[in-house]
Amino acid sequence: MASDARVSKKAAAMALAAVAGMSLTSIPAAAAVRPTARQPVETAPGAQAASVPGIPKPPTGLSALSWLVADADTGNVLAAKAPHRKLAPASTIKTLFAVTVLPKFTSGTVRRVSTADLAGLGSGSSVVGVKAGRRYTVDDLWRGVFLRSGNDAVHVLAAMNGGWRKTAQEMEQNARRLGAHDTTVKSPDGYDVPGQVSSAYDLTLFARAGLANDDFARYCGTPRARFPSVGGTPIENSNRMLAGSHGVSRYPGIIGVKNGYTSKAGNTLIAAARRNGRTLLVTVLNPQSKVANGVYKEAGSLLDWGFRSAGTAEPVGTLHAVQGTSDGRPLLPAAAQANAVGVHPGSRWRPALVLGAGLAGAAAVGLTGLLAMGRRVRGRGE
Repeated sequence: MASDARVSKKAAAMALAAVAGMSLTSIPAAAAVRPTARQPVETAPGAQAASVPGIPKPPTGLSALSWLVADADTGNVLAAKAPHRKLAPASTIKTLFAVTVLPKFTSGTVRRVSTADLAGLGSGSSVVGVKAGRRYTVDDLWRGVFLRSGNDAVHVLAAMNGGWRKTAQEMEQNARRLGAHDTTVKSPDGYDVPGQVSSAYDLTLFARAGLANDDFARYCGTPRARFPSVGGTPIENSNRMLAGSHGVSRYPGIIGVKNGYTSKAGNTLIAAARRNGRTLLVTVLNPQSKVANGVYKEAGSLLDWGFRSAGTAEPVGTLHAVQGTSDGRPLLPAAAQANAVGVHPGSRWRPALVLGAGLAGAAAVGLTGLLAMGRRVRGRGE
């Protein structure tokens, strides 16, 4: 009987691996295939990168708890470390907030801010300086969100969207539509709240979806702007890799996306850069080195490696595919549309989005749930 049980368990494991192996492009290979020298499973120690002769290995000495390098045009994951590890995202979760809320209001819409709009702003939050009683355009508010990571601006936009809780629920729903299953939203601004988590994989998905929208790309790529107040206070993007500030040089080809920090999350960053017709995305979560500007240095070294290797490096997985829409709605998944290509019609960037089979999406849900390792989060806000 014991022998029969062992055989049954082995058969079940082989069946699960077979289902995963049948999936096409919308499930990360690291979570979908059995371990080999070229495609290690997510639980393997260290970084995941295919070993190919003549292709440089990813940089050593990276201290981040989780990171991922992807080709934004094809969706190929070039290398990763613990891509589905659930961690506090800090303000990088504002990418999902923007993907969810930004299409709903025209940039010229004016909001007279009330005291209720700013209620619940967490102690120690990063703010851009939104004041109750003043009028702001939606364009102003989004610059406050992207440049200064203003939680006050997020609160106003969430109030316009129907409230804090409704916005958090919509963000989670949108995350699932995009194929992101590691993300739980409790506070749309990224403030440390118990239970709020995301992953390098999910955050990369949000950034990729966002960059297919012209407005998102414009806001996240703006180094400096003016914010309405007495005299029009100048503001600088807190993403040092974009602004070229605080001892960090502007990264060549940088086009965004979003940085963050909280006491629980540590430093977090999603960075996108374009060179020679190729766009790469790098997400870095919580470097442990304590080196000044460590998150930017690690992201820069990963981008450097990606540009040296892109086009020749063997992918270790694929980002869940999404399809653009022509009516301004948030991007939705297109896993069921096998062998199709979706491009946001108004995008300057126009990524080629690789689509997969519906079975792949179903397998991704089950396998991601089995493999992801979560941790509860607490702490003070950004």
